[in-house]
Amino acid sequence: MPSPVTSSSPGRRAVTVLGLGPMGRALAAAFLEAGVRTTVWNRTPGRDGELVAGGAVPAASAEEAVAASPLTVVCLVNYDATDSVLRQDAVTRALKGRTVVNLSADTPERARDTASWAGEHGIGYLDGAIMTPTPTIGKPEGVFLHSGPEALYAEHRAVLDALGGTHTHLGEDISRAAAYDIALLDIFWTSMTGYVHALAVARAEGVTPRELAPFAQGIAAILPPLFQEWAEDVEDGGYSGEGNPLTSAVSTMTHVVHASESHGIDAGVMRAAEGLARRTVALGHGAEGFTRVAEVLGRR
Repeated sequence: MPSPVTSSSPGRRAVTVLGLGPMGRALAAAFLEAGVRTTVWNRTPGRDGELVAGGAVPAASAEEAVAASPLTVVCLVNYDATDSVLRQDAVTRALKGRTVVNLSADTPERARDTASWAGEHGIGYLDGAIMTPTPTIGKPEGVFLHSGPEALYAEHRAVLDALGGTHTHLGEDISRAAAYDIALLDIFWTSMTGYVHALAVARAEGVTPRELAPFAQGIAAILPPLFQEWAEDVEDGGYSGEGNPLTSAVSTMTHVVHASESHGIDAGVMRAAEGLARRTVALGHGAEGFTRVAEVLGRR
C-alpha cells in the first residue's frame, strides 16, 4: 500500500480520480501501481472495491475527494456528467487553488466553456484525451493528449506520467486536445463502419469474415503513407488526381452501392461518400483527387 501522503505534504505525489467506469478504474490502478497516493470517487457507489483493496483511498463525496489531492483527474462519459459533479457549489469551492485534468470526451467548444468556468473560480484546468483503449493504460502503448497552460502541465507532468505511455502537450489553446480527439475519432469510427459494412457485403457473397480479414489488413497497410500524403496535399492545396481522379473514385463507390443493395444491405454510408464525391465532381473538380472533398466540405 502506498505510504500516506496528505495534500499539504512537501514533494507530494497525490491524485484524485473522479469516475470509476472501466477507463477511470484503469487510470486509478495505474496511479496506484506507480506509488501515487490515489483517492477515488464515483457517482454510483460500489465500483471502488478492487481499487481500495489495492491501496486507494475511498472518498464519501466528490467534495471530499477533490479536497484530498492537489490534482484531480476526471474521466466521465461527457462534459454534462463532468459539469454535474464539478459545478456543485461545495465541489467548486474545494477545487479552488487546485488543478483539474479532464480526460472525459466531448467537443472543443465544451473544453473552452469548462476552462472559462475554471478560470472564474480560481481552478487550474488542463483538457485532455485518451487515444488508446483501457488495456493500454499504465503500459507503453497508452497515448494521452493534453492542452492548456504549459506551466500547469509541467507542474503536474510527473504525476500524469504515472499513467504510462506517451503524453503530448499540444499547446496552450485549451481546445486542442478535444479537436485532435474529435478528428481522430472521426477516422476511427468511419473506418470501422466501413469495415463492418465490408464484412456484411463479403458474407452475402459467400466470403467469410475470417477469409476477408487478411486482405482487409492489406488495405489498412496502404493507409499510413496515404494519411501523410493526403495531409500535405490538402495543406498545400494541390488536390492531385494523378493516378486516381474523382471520376474514377465515383465509379468504384457506385459498384459498392449496387452490390450492397442487391443483397438488401443498407448502403447509406457509401451513398453518403459517393454523394460527396459526385457533388465535388459537379463543382468542376472531376479531374482532381479525393482530397478536394475536404476543401468542399469546409466551404461556408
